[in-house]
Amino acid sequence: MARILIADDFHPSLTGLLEEADLDFVYLPELKREGILKHLQQGTEVLVMRSKTRADRELLATGPALKLVARGGAGMDNIDETAATDLGILCVNAGEANSDSVGEHTLGMLLSLLHNLARADREVRQGLWQREANRGVELKGKTVGIIGYGNTGSAVANKLAGFETQVLAYDKYKKGFGKAGIEEVSLQVIQNEADIITFHVPLTRHTKHMVNSDFIQGCVRNIWLLNLSRGEIVDTRAVISALESGKIRGFAADVLEHEDPRSMGDADREWFDKLTASHRVVLSPHIGGWTAESYQRISMVLAAKIIQYFHK
Repeated sequence: MARILIADDFHPSLTGLLEEADLDFVYLPELKREGILKHLQQGTEVLVMRSKTRADRELLATGPALKLVARGGAGMDNIDETAATDLGILCVNAGEANSDSVGEHTLGMLLSLLHNLARADREVRQGLWQREANRGVELKGKTVGIIGYGNTGSAVANKLAGFETQVLAYDKYKKGFGKAGIEEVSLQVIQNEADIITFHVPLTRHTKHMVNSDFIQGCVRNIWLLNLSRGEIVDTRAVISALESGKIRGFAADVLEHEDPRSMGDADREWFDKLTASHRVVLSPHIGGWTAESYQRISMVLAAKIIQYFHK
């Protein structure tokens, strides 16, 4: 049994680098949970995965030799990190690998909101040429609040540098990161001063529905809101209510509380239909970190971390 199980799709650079390091692996991207459990039971030391499998306590405890879980992506919400710690299993991700991709996607969605690009495109395709109805708002001079200043939040801040904005940033777990053009502030300051608020935080019990009615109403200005972290960060119904009242001027999301409309139940379909009916909403199907470049970088970053684990 191979020491490393790769149980999802990755760029060929991952297996190429592992081969160069003379590490024993098996690449089975179509493997489902039952097959993963079987491999773990037979002595796999490293599990490499993405999002399709949940590494819960049952799965993690199945592998007597399992010592490392490497996830291709930024979030760790499909891995029970508490169970991993209890079992002595190290968990790593590749958050630094797709931060530029998500940063660019954030700027793209923001500009689309401010300049009505998505709506204008749809109208022109329908034979409509409505200039005044699509008059935009400039990003220059706006105050942008970034909540979560990790790999992605800092990438967003760096990419805002040329737009002549005031950038405020808050991170619950980091201090001392302020620098020229980026002011480290409290969450309250962002709510008091920001025109635009963009979220780049992990999903935890502390951040679930962090964007709720209280948070939105606590913002002094009517805001443009973006979520490019995890769908459950946002209470979607609260956002819809704020869109209807005008408290939220526009909403962009690369992630939703329930993703993939094809599998939505009636309750989710209700809020989804309201979102998609609004011309002040821009949506994308969780592709912020899904570029050709990030696909390769994720594999290279994970390979380096796995190699380092074996050669520590």
